[in-house]
Amino acid sequence: MTAHASRAHANLSASGAHRWLVCTPSASMEKGLADTTSEFAKEGTFAHELSELFFAHQHQGMTKRTFNSKFKKMKENDFYSEELLQHVEEYVDLVTERINAAKARSKSPVLMFEERLDLTDYVPESFGTGDVIVYSGGVLEIIDLKFGKGIEVSAENNSQLRLYGLGALSIFDMIEDVEEVIMTIIQPRLDNVSSEAMTADELREWGAEFVKPRAEMAHNGEGEFVAGDHCRFCKIKHTCRARAEKQLAVPNKLEDPNLLTADEIADILFQADELQKWAKDVQDFALEKAQVGTFFEGWKVVEGRSTRKYADEEKVLERLKGAYKPEVLMETKLLSISKLEMRVGKKTLADRLGELIIKPPGKPTLVPESDKRPAVGVETAQSEFDVIGG
Repeated sequence: MTAHASRAHANLSASGAHRWLVCTPSASMEKGLADTTSEFAKEGTFAHELSELFFAHQHQGMTKRTFNSKFKKMKENDFYSEELLQHVEEYVDLVTERINAAKARSKSPVLMFEERLDLTDYVPESFGTGDVIVYSGGVLEIIDLKFGKGIEVSAENNSQLRLYGLGALSIFDMIEDVEEVIMTIIQPRLDNVSSEAMTADELREWGAEFVKPRAEMAHNGEGEFVAGDHCRFCKIKHTCRARAEKQLAVPNKLEDPNLLTADEIADILFQADELQKWAKDVQDFALEKAQVGTFFEGWKVVEGRSTRKYADEEKVLERLKGAYKPEVLMETKLLSISKLEMRVGKKTLADRLGELIIKPPGKPTLVPESDKRPAVGVETAQSEFDVIGG
């Protein structure tokens, strides 16, 4: 099994391709800057490792005894929960469905798990790792687990998955006649399964004509800086001048010297969300640097407001229990739905509580038309605002 957390990362990584394919010099500017990780990323790494254990047992000959031993040890991990296990099992089941479909095409499909993929035919000094690769009957499928629940990830036009497809193609090109490449993302926590299918020739053409020239520019630090949604995970997002200029360029159509028009407000709304994210990135970066000695004229680091908390709840109760009844000191409260779900599991909660869990309408929110949620009528939105306003 692979040690996911210790994997090496290519400078022109497949996971960052959505950025360096657009903003080609950004990759060169990131060189030498330390990689950072988050608790969410660590949780995702653990989910990958747990799924790999299941695949090793089901498809790679790991004995039941070894599986049980390793699984018992993984249950001691801080990120382990019944909820996480349920989502990993959902992912494993969906992969099994695709393996069964491959068996229907050919009795002996080729299965690969956590396979290192060489991408250097298209991207200098680049490689990646395919979570699951399945081949049979001229069809090659690359399956990628996304464990996040914040943003739904689509396989359509997904540069990371396409690069993985090219890497997998390079493995099979010499021994098999691949006709179709399917690239699939499984995001179990959002019930999201997304696939894109291309002919092998279409994928190679995309790699040769679109990726290769841009990858060469990125490798050489050439091209123009371009700000956009792809800036989110860029290592220089806090100090990038192109991003700053984009955020500070407020549109001005000058249709009315005193009042903004509806069109002008629409333009600002599109910019406001990214502007807030950019400002937060700059604030976080400045605080980090100021704490280690960087001086920003007019600013200083102070201790923020704090709330009181118990140093030891058991000792608090011990000191007060003789003078007060327990009900005076404590109150019994049902766990929140999300916490209860983590304790007993999503499926158990749904089966046992069913109609006892309700989801009232959400507060009206203004979003771009590209958002997948259906629009609410003016009367519905107004009634919700009336309720909120009291």
